[in-house]
Amino acid sequence: MLAELSVRSFLGQLAGGSASPGGGATAALHGAQGAALIAMVCNLTIGRKRYKHLEPQMLASRQHVQILLAQLTDLIDRDAGAYDGVMAAYRLPKQTAEDQQMRSEAIQVGLEDATRVPLETMDACLKVLTVGESVLELGNPNVVSDGAAGILAAHTGMLTAALNVQINLNAIQDEEFIQESKTRMAALKAAGDNARLRSWALVEERLGM
Repeated sequence: MLAELSVRSFLGQLAGGSASPGGGATAALHGAQGAALIAMVCNLTIGRKRYKHLEPQMLASRQHVQILLAQLTDLIDRDAGAYDGVMAAYRLPKQTAEDQQMRSEAIQVGLEDATRVPLETMDACLKVLTVGESVLELGNPNVVSDGAAGILAAHTGMLTAALNVQINLNAIQDEEFIQESKTRMAALKAAGDNARLRSWALVEERLGM
């Protein structure tokens, strides 16, 4: 499993001659890093006398991002698996007309699955951005730069996942599926972009940038 590898081993596989793992796996990894950094801000706020009044909210936010961290970590391997499924479909026999039909159908099924996974990654990254926004605003100001790094990581994960959605949609033939996926992708991206802009404005104000 990719998520069990050391950083060095994962990067070695990423730099290798195979297309898997690729951008989709890194999208989930970016999002997971964002969730971890937001959790860190929560942990460095919880238990401090100065922020005692925020403890219930920070505990709830930490629980939320920990769930998202687990989800995004799973998505690292799920995305690579979805891509491998598409590649397996492309390797199916195509000697006869029946073979070609079955292969074509399997490729389309694989591409649709490979589109749903990065859409799920986008959704999880947006949730990290949403929780992160309130944590950044209320949390320990001494780690605002770490929280901002978490926001940027989650936003990068969302945009990277969007690239994977689109490249798969370019090869899909089901127009209804294409339109539904594009609509969902656009809504997620717009919400995530807005959350990042609001958080960055707060960071600039707090850090005097």
